[in-house]
Amino acid sequence: MDPALEYHYLQSRRQFFQGAGLKVGSIALAQLLARRGLAASPPAGKDIHPPLPGLPHFAPKAKNLIYLHMNGAPAQQDLFDHKPQMEKFFDKELPDSVRNGQRITTMTSGQKRFPVAPSKFAFEPCGQSGILMSELVPHMKGIADEITMIKSVHTEAINHDPACTFVMTGSEVPGKPSLGSWLSYGLGSESQNLPAFVVFTPTVKNPSQALFTRMWTSGFLPSKYDGVKLRSAGDPVLYVKNPPGVLPGDRRAMLDALGELNQKSFQRFGDPETETRIAQYEMAFRMQSSVPELTDLRGESEATIDMYGPNARKPGTFAHSALLTRRLIERGVRVVQVLHRGWDQHGNLPREIKNQCLDVDQPTAALIKDLKERGMLKDTLVVFGGEFGRTAYCQGKLTRDNYGRDHHPRNFCMWVAGGGIRAGMTYGETDDFSYNVTENPVHLNELNATILHCMGIDHSRFTVRHQGLDQRLTGVEPAPVVKQILQ
Repeated sequence: MDPALEYHYLQSRRQFFQGAGLKVGSIALAQLLARRGLAASPPAGKDIHPPLPGLPHFAPKAKNLIYLHMNGAPAQQDLFDHKPQMEKFFDKELPDSVRNGQRITTMTSGQKRFPVAPSKFAFEPCGQSGILMSELVPHMKGIADEITMIKSVHTEAINHDPACTFVMTGSEVPGKPSLGSWLSYGLGSESQNLPAFVVFTPTVKNPSQALFTRMWTSGFLPSKYDGVKLRSAGDPVLYVKNPPGVLPGDRRAMLDALGELNQKSFQRFGDPETETRIAQYEMAFRMQSSVPELTDLRGESEATIDMYGPNARKPGTFAHSALLTRRLIERGVRVVQVLHRGWDQHGNLPREIKNQCLDVDQPTAALIKDLKERGMLKDTLVVFGGEFGRTAYCQGKLTRDNYGRDHHPRNFCMWVAGGGIRAGMTYGETDDFSYNVTENPVHLNELNATILHCMGIDHSRFTVRHQGLDQRLTGVEPAPVVKQILQ
């Protein structure tokens, strides 16, 4: 009989009542055992996040990944790509030789002029490395010698949603697994009481662009590799607490009985989502104790709290998310993704980008310092950046103190730090307008290939068969690892 027809046959009213007595009896027996204290803890020795056989491919330099995504695209000219030559072109037309007929968005395509807008913010060389940074990020200046600044990142996408999808999945087309899902699928996690892949979406005053779940979902991989989003307000996870009158032992017994039923269903029908349900029920039970412990900051020193800034104790802020990120990595979580919105600055850029930097600058620097002080940075890869860059020309009205910038996929800045990355280095270069890459271009797929390499994975061998193709995070085109930035 066809498996689908057999499944529907088994769901008939008669079949339900034939098996109901046995199923209810099993649950009742399990609950009875629980009340006697015989089933109040999870099964011993069970690895809930095992890696795939054969992974990692080679000894990794990094065991964990932290991805700090600035959703909306920070203006590289105002943060990390100092272009003093633009000052000579203030309010003058961007030379045709620079734009060279490259496409622009519909938001500025109707403009009669494309006046150059130099940054109003001062830059200075930082640390022994001399990496140039803006006055907007005074705390990040203090970690300049820990990072590699990549000034030549580029992408194909020119609008936010496809660009963010590309950053996290290697494709503008929805439906592919995210970077965090690929890593949790391939490498699993050392944590047995927390998800392998956790996501934060801190609250901001002007969120601007929406965050879509495709940035942390598992695509065509089993859904147990989805990122688990911790909420910004209220309980970090809905229904993490037992209802009144339900003891932990009762919950454990119910879970075990349900797991046996699901396992029989999997053996009969082979649906991988049945295994996902088993794993997720188990993880939900374990999170009932691990999540409250994770979010309890009473064990943190005042010095540590102060380092992350005044919002470190306030749930839902970027600072609080950054501190919890370190605590998650400390507890063996494989991937943590923090997505901060509000960087889509088509107008009033100087004021808005300053507010954004006030939100993320100190906690980001504190996270790097905290990881290093605890000896964790050498094993943790940290990535900071957006989905594309911003134009050298102004969108809308231009003054010395106020301007906006349109989308720009040709080049933008990202920085990386930690496991496997050379510290205190600038890589890549752009022209005098931060408009075109002139040296050492780095495509986003090449950056993802490098991230996987640091985690011990050969991206060309890390594939999953789907729709007749061997799918991989880095796409079908060659994506060489950027070895120049590696230790």
